[in-house]
Amino acid sequence: MSNKIELREAISIGIGGMVGGGIFAVLGLAVSLAKGGTPLAFLFAGILALITSYSYVQLSKLYSDRGGTVKFINQGFGKTVFSGAINNLLWISYIIMLSLYASAFGSYAPNLFQITSDKTLNFHIYANAIIILATAINYYSIKVVGKIESYAVIIKLVILIGFILVGAYGLIGNENIGQLSIENWEGPVMLFAGGMVIFVAYEGFELIANAAPDIKDPEKNIPKAYYYSVIFVIVLYIVIALVTVGSLPFQKIAEAEDYVMAEAAKPMLGQAGFTIITIAALISTFSAINASLYGGSRVNFEIAQDDELPHHFLAKLWNQPIGLLITSIATLILVNLLDLESISTAGSVGFILIFGIVNFVGFKLSKETGANQAIALTGFILCMIALVVLIHQQSQSNLTGVIVSFSIIGFCFLMEWIFKETEKKKGK
Repeated sequence: MSNKIELREAISIGIGGMVGGGIFAVLGLAVSLAKGGTPLAFLFAGILALITSYSYVQLSKLYSDRGGTVKFINQGFGKTVFSGAINNLLWISYIIMLSLYASAFGSYAPNLFQITSDKTLNFHIYANAIIILATAINYYSIKVVGKIESYAVIIKLVILIGFILVGAYGLIGNENIGQLSIENWEGPVMLFAGGMVIFVAYEGFELIANAAPDIKDPEKNIPKAYYYSVIFVIVLYIVIALVTVGSLPFQKIAEAEDYVMAEAAKPMLGQAGFTIITIAALISTFSAINASLYGGSRVNFEIAQDDELPHHFLAKLWNQPIGLLITSIATLILVNLLDLESISTAGSVGFILIFGIVNFVGFKLSKETGANQAIALTGFILCMIALVVLIHQQSQSNLTGVIVSFSIIGFCFLMEWIFKETEKKKGK
């Protein structure tokens, strides 16, 4: 029993997965889209995550498997071209998340130490270096990855809660607090779209599904792990958004969009606050890259085991799945090609689509799981609406992100179809 995951550890897996580099990477982007209504945008995205977590709870209890989301989709659709393509989209969405974290690291790090006088070059040096370092650590020892993650979760939560407490006190008498009033909100559709662009900041709760087989007293603790972690993060993000929008003028937020949380600590704590939050961002994004590289290579391995990727992906290189190196190389390519908003859009499109399908599986298998059909169906419909709103809004302001998103989805389906057809011919 000592190897079993306690409730506290299961909750920290969910919180650690969500409060990775996401909030540091997308906070400025959220404010640029939703303005004074940013807290509401985070609430909209959080409600979607919370409703989706209901389907995850029911499926995790019945189909407890380290494959997590991959297992649920195969359970709902069998091992078809559709399920294979969606599972491969999950793997690529991990790669997108990795490039988002690396992008955040590359934006924050030069504020501590500039390697060259060229801002763009500094970004690329840091973003590439952190991916290479994390890949080396993953090859060196998985135990080290686990240790880094367990310490990082505590450090980043302590700093973020400190930021909130000091920030809330700093709001008293701050001239920028008026920015939170309703006249500074974007329209309802834009608020919702803003929430969906930064939905990637919530996707990490699905990591609890991978840990489900090891959770102690699963019937009682699996629901608590999902709900407690998601609700905690919703509240955390909303308060961070309130403090940020109430502390800095919109123009300053726009100028420091990629490292806005550090800038928001300046009015309260001066340069020391800026430095502390920058260090927190670097620790958070580094630990998130470490954990996501490991998670991404495991997902890739699971998909190959389920015959939805060639068995070449089951090969090992330096005692780790070959998928680790492929995931790392793909991340390096993405982070050097795309801007932050395009990366965030592609990640959000991928995860909203995957979560919509998991909700549909929850609805489809409700008799087996004992789930409430209405909640699972609501989750599916909301995810589909969110997808349409997000794509519509981004097609007007960030067409590149939409084209990248559709290209990735199309690529997943085409590759899976070619693979399945090739396997059929081999079978003959």
